Amino acid sequence: MQTLARLLIACTMLAPSISWAQALTPWTGGATPALELAALDGSLHRLTEYRGRVVLVNFWASWCGPCRAEMPGIERLRRSLAQEAFTVLAVNVGEDSDAVRAFANRVAMGFPLLLDRDTRTARSWGARVLPMTFVIGPQGRIRYRAVGERDWTDAQIRAALRALMPAAGLPQSARADR
Repeated sequence: MQTLARLLIACTMLAPSISWAQALTPWTGGATPALELAALDGSLHRLTEYRGRVVLVNFWASWCGPCRAEMPGIERLRRSLAQEAFTVLAVNVGEDSDAVRAFANRVAMGFPLLLDRDTRTARSWGARVLPMTFVIGPQGRIRYRAVGERDWTDAQIRAALRALMPAAGLPQSARADR
């Protein structure tokens, strides 16, 4: 409960901050932690299953105003990149499936809502503020981090994501972790 209280305070402090920094911050924090969680529909998702794709891992909660505000933009981004090697995984932090389902019934999202009920995954990723988002390159390494709400439809963000996507026609061994 103490972890949830800290996240609530951090989320509240960031509420008016969407304009402070739209850019993604290059990652310098080390190795990518493991991610293996069940989704709201019961399916198991492992980050390792998404190798070869750019993955946006978003840590959020339904009680977090900035988290709720950015979800439609994340869905628009997902739809705009649907034909490319791009995936969204939304990790709900600390809530039960009823709260997540109630939110999902109000907001249309075409990406999995993963359940981190005990907040263990959020802690291992260092997600101490919500929303917090990580961009994973095709080789499975964190490339960017975003703390706080973003406009995920922003052209600069979309360009940064596309720059990470595997180049068509190159063999996997010839591709750097873009």
